[in-house]
Amino acid sequence: MTRTILITGGGSGIGRATAFEAARRGWAVGILDRDGESAERAAAEARRMGARRVWSAASDVTDERELVDAFGAASTALGPVDGVTASAGIEVNAPLPRMSLDTWRRVLDVNLTGTFLTVRTAAQALQDAGRPGSVVCVSSPSAFVGFAGGSNSAYGASKGGVSAFVRAAAIDLAPHGIRVNAVVPGATDTPMLYFGLDGDELEAERARLRDAAARQIPLGRMADPAEIARAAVWLLSDDASYVTGSHLVCDGGLTAKSANDF
Repeated sequence: MTRTILITGGGSGIGRATAFEAARRGWAVGILDRDGESAERAAAEARRMGARRVWSAASDVTDERELVDAFGAASTALGPVDGVTASAGIEVNAPLPRMSLDTWRRVLDVNLTGTFLTVRTAAQALQDAGRPGSVVCVSSPSAFVGFAGGSNSAYGASKGGVSAFVRAAAIDLAPHGIRVNAVVPGATDTPMLYFGLDGDELEAERARLRDAAARQIPLGRMADPAEIARAAVWLLSDDASYVTGSHLVCDGGLTAKSANDF
């Protein structure tokens, strides 16, 4: 069955890869991103890959009115939306004693409140249209375990909130035929991992992360964004028609592994 899906954070990373995976299936794809030019570039590529219809716009998931307007425009351009991926997110790391309140609020505003607004807007649109649907959120292993490197309190708290929200939203929306699930990507080779780096610094960080992945992740490598995208698209599809309130962990075995080596 073809789908019409809308993706926040679709201009890069996992969101972009999800748009491309949906395009390969011939689905209609709407791409939202705070960076409108990135959204437009991703839309052009999705069109080339075979998407049935494509639409894109600049939109900030923390702006309620902007998000509602974007959903309305997407439905006009693509037809009724029946699948949504909430993948817009940021990661800002700092040791807890030096974590500023502004940084804490910004990370939770984008990652948790932005997910809430996206899911609520999707649910309202689906109910108004009298349609079932599927919503996929993006959580993280940091929702369940503390990262050994530390400095992850804001991001971990935001993703822990996303995971709790997914379970609660799934119960609220099940009577309306709306499924809510999460993918849980581990270390994934996306621009967010290298934010603010370029040149020699970028290459050095890539090398460091590849080495860390080889040592610490049971499968011995980082994920390609396309691998996470395939999991998200499965949750959006009818193949997952009896799955709701669940987490699909795609982390190469990272959270299954104990740090103890004795």
